[in-house]
Amino acid sequence: PLPEKFVVKGVVDRFSEEFVETRRKALDKFLKRITDHPVLSFNEHFNIFLTAKDLNAYKKQGMALLSKMGESVKYVTGGYKLRSRPLEFAAIGDYLDTFSLKLGTIDRIAQRIIKEQFEYLVELREYGPVYSTWGGLELELSEPLEGVSACIGNCCTALEELSEDMTEDFLPVLREYILYAESMKNVLKKRDQVQAEYEAKLEAVALKREDRPKVPTDVEKCQDRVECFNADLKADMERWQNNKRQDFRQLLMGMADKNIQYYEKCLTAWESIIPLLQDKPETK
Repeated sequence: PLPEKFVVKGVVDRFSEEFVETRRKALDKFLKRITDHPVLSFNEHFNIFLTAKDLNAYKKQGMALLSKMGESVKYVTGGYKLRSRPLEFAAIGDYLDTFSLKLGTIDRIAQRIIKEQFEYLVELREYGPVYSTWGGLELELSEPLEGVSACIGNCCTALEELSEDMTEDFLPVLREYILYAESMKNVLKKRDQVQAEYEAKLEAVALKREDRPKVPTDVEKCQDRVECFNADLKADMERWQNNKRQDFRQLLMGMADKNIQYYEKCLTAWESIIPLLQDKPETK
């Protein structure tokens, strides 16, 4: 799927440098996925996109092509309803539905957490300077109060880095795979359409009850399409699962590392001011 222009509401400005960079990474990943695909990498339109100096000449042609494809898909089934999916493809459909549901829940919760982190960050930025102002009023407490203010400032920086990592690296991958699952569902529907066409032609031949020594050529070609589509879909599903395992392993390891680094930075900041908060021995 083409990556969407993802924005966390109330958190990310879509005109900011951070958003533009996140979008650039997503589009770069999109192109790399196409170049890694054994079929799409040889697509004529993809090669034109990469090599043409001026795409304006191809835009109208591209829209006409999409319209024709849409019409052909409607024509293929002709109102015929698929009897049933083979069990292996029904299992793929069930898996994609469950995967989308779980990932959608994780995405919603993650967005809420990030929004709360940014709200907490705003409070921390107001909280730290209060101690510094207080220290200016009480000279005997100025050193420990300034230390607390600096500590909170360090915690602010650490939280800001964690939130940015979640927004720029974690959420876009979740959204990509939600869209990716939808793309796989659409491919599965197209497979059903090809099978429906084959079944419709078989029924038409059976109704004619003509004495023919073999199945008509157009029915055989349609059967070949079904078998090829099935093989291609299985291969795409396997490729998708491999990509998913690698991406999510990297994603979750990265999230764990970022959270560990955040808490380590906060712990170090608080530990550094403990000597300032302890009672100093009175001088004799």
